[in-house]
Amino acid sequence: MVAFIFPGQGAQYLGMGKDLYEAFKESKAVFAQADEVLGFSISKLCFEGPQAKLTITQNCQPAILTVSIAALEAFKASAKVSLPAGRQEGLSVKYAAGLSLGEYSALVASGVLSFEDGLRLVRKRAELMEEAARRNPGKMAAILGLERNVLEALCEESNAELANINCPGQLVITGKIEAVEKAKELALEKGAKRAIDLEVSGAFHSSLMKEAALEFKAFLRGFNLKSGSIPVVSNVTAEPRYEAGEIGEDLFKQIYSPVLWEDSVSFMVINGVKAFYEIGPGNVLKGLLRKINPDLEVRNVGTVEDINRLE
Repeated sequence: MVAFIFPGQGAQYLGMGKDLYEAFKESKAVFAQADEVLGFSISKLCFEGPQAKLTITQNCQPAILTVSIAALEAFKASAKVSLPAGRQEGLSVKYAAGLSLGEYSALVASGVLSFEDGLRLVRKRAELMEEAARRNPGKMAAILGLERNVLEALCEESNAELANINCPGQLVITGKIEAVEKAKELALEKGAKRAIDLEVSGAFHSSLMKEAALEFKAFLRGFNLKSGSIPVVSNVTAEPRYEAGEIGEDLFKQIYSPVLWEDSVSFMVINGVKAFYEIGPGNVLKGLLRKINPDLEVRNVGTVEDINRLE
């Protein structure tokens, strides 16, 4: 059994998706729909940049969603997978999951959200997060080489918060600037290898985003979430969600809660997943999965070359 996993913010690069656009009419249609829904050419931004404009949260989030779904459509068109049934020639897709923003790609892949609704939601999500970051300044930092329980204790002492449980030895903290700085200091004293500030505009996945989350929850009420064809493993609970109401509640909580990526992967493995397909730009998730369990099989589906390499 396999799982489809989708990358989050930070996976973007200039030129992403261009080869898919040129090679698959299905991918081209995804980009055309994204341009129409967003009211500007996200295609041109993905293919040509500029980099500074692509990395702005309001652009980056819909761009990564678009490239991820374009890659999924190319994968399906290549006759190597069949969705929504999720079964073809022995390929059985048991779960979908995504890292933070990537959870929206997973929800589109499973049929919980239409691609159009996914675009509108991630664009609004990004706008609200940016607005909250301006109102409540904060920061994020990656802590390398420290165990989770140790960092949890340091966060309590410093008033910082855990943002991402990515893999063993790679955790992310978030919160007010002074709290994160204090936690970084304490982490290095406790033996962390490195404490690296992330190039983000605010304290995402922290209580400073609570106001943004409440505004997003109100916006989300205008959308029709359905029961998906593939269970999506939630960032918030590291468990699959089946009901539309539960999924909507988790999308609200995800904005201010830690992303339990390591736990999510472990859940899928324990429940029979033997191989993972990382669908979308880059190979960030492949690196994280190898640190969670070096024996896991991870295949990338982000370029035409990736698809051609698949058996």
